Amino acid sequence: MTDNKNRRLVQGVLVSLNGITSEPLTWAGPYFGDGSAEHSLAALERSGGMLMGRRTYEVFSRQWPKATGPYADFLNRMPKFVFSSTLAKAEWNNTTVIGGDVAKEVRALKEAEGNDLVVYGHGRFGQTLVDAGLVDELNLTIVPVFVPDGVPFFREGGDEHRWELVRAGQGHDPGLANLTYRPVVTER
Repeated sequence: MTDNKNRRLVQGVLVSLNGITSEPLTWAGPYFGDGSAEHSLAALERSGGMLMGRRTYEVFSRQWPKATGPYADFLNRMPKFVFSSTLAKAEWNNTTVIGGDVAKEVRALKEAEGNDLVVYGHGRFGQTLVDAGLVDELNLTIVPVFVPDGVPFFREGGDEHRWELVRAGQGHDPGLANLTYRPVVTER
């Protein structure tokens, strides 16, 4: 656990059995039912904002503003922060575009008062947060499927990080497994 006294940054990642994290909408959906929906809504309701990179924003901003129901309603009204050097403005309500230094800007958000911040996925933005030591909790949902191609969770060129397992168990729907990790704090 970090020594941050304010908000934590919690990253949630869907991972296939063979370690793929990209395009989970194409392969994870059949495994998500009412249990996952309830858990996801409860986690979202505990958060004070969602952080995302441009690609996640583009996917979410097409899907969620038109959706209805408790999850969509909460997601649409909660504060959202998009980190992008190419996106000029956001069309999705309650969304702020941040084009500055990612690590510096995320640290500022974490130091502000409020509930924890959430990040979904582990693309370039997610990897940047891990490499900068900004992720306080990593929640992996293992989906029981082999995906033939895509971006792997483990990438070459990333910094080495040590994590401790704090919770492991069955997922919220059949076939899923959940693993929760926190960074190992090492003395320097």
